[in-house]
Amino acid sequence: MMYSKLVQQIVDTLEENLLAEWQLEQYANKIGYSKFYVTRQFKQETGVSIGAYLRRRRLAVAAYLLLHSDEPLLHISLTCRFQSQEAFTRAFKSLYQLPPGKYRSLMQTIHHKEDKTMTNHVKGWLLTGSHPESYTIKVDDEIFHTGTKSGYLGSTTAGVGQFGTLMQSFLATDWLGKRIKLSCYIKTNNATRCGAWCRIDDKEDAVLQFDNMDNRPITGTTDWNYYTIVLDVPMDAASIHFGVLLIGSGEVWLDGVQFIEVDRSVPTTHLLTELAKLPITPSNLDFYDN
Repeated sequence: MMYSKLVQQIVDTLEENLLAEWQLEQYANKIGYSKFYVTRQFKQETGVSIGAYLRRRRLAVAAYLLLHSDEPLLHISLTCRFQSQEAFTRAFKSLYQLPPGKYRSLMQTIHHKEDKTMTNHVKGWLLTGSHPESYTIKVDDEIFHTGTKSGYLGSTTAGVGQFGTLMQSFLATDWLGKRIKLSCYIKTNNATRCGAWCRIDDKEDAVLQFDNMDNRPITGTTDWNYYTIVLDVPMDAASIHFGVLLIGSGEVWLDGVQFIEVDRSVPTTHLLTELAKLPITPSNLDFYDN
């Protein structure tokens, strides 16, 4: 759908002054129409109010700053024109289903846009992470579970809090509207913390679904085990990213990776969904309910 010339002008004006401390009258004056006319035409064509549009876009800016900067939450909330950090936290959690601090810690761990990338010698795969120079990847033809080879990710000089990932990306086109299961076998040696991961993004690189096994990490030395991640691929998805993640030191082997479609009876492992299952209200506060 193409916007009318007026509504496109409104959108352009809003975007150009997204973080300005303006009232609606100032946007309308910039466009050259009354605020009532501008408001009515925008809502009629877009289905949302100008205030709702600005709020959602400012929250998107906040999400970007959380991922790509170390700015404190208070500064981000004020930059994005929220009256307080508390108001920002409520609005952000309502849209993204996570408080901003938790969103930052989870997403920065896996979001490859912030990470440095090193192409390496495993065809089709990339070595990325916070410090890819502290990790190495290779094809291992001595340790494997299925076939005759596995993918290897190992720490060389990784420190606390650093991570590397053996990953790749592909278009979501063939999976739109489907529930997919990523399955694989993983073996570890002295791993600080690791796991499989998968993330689904839209065309703006916004995260729609993801799971990095943060709630069920693999640690230490383990033999080959079977792991799965189940996510829904929304109709507006553009790309799928996946791999194995190693936080800190150790070694991890990946083998037998597969993607299949599953029906809706198979529960998803989407981390935002899991966190959203918390009860709305506390219960049994007097401990009488046995």
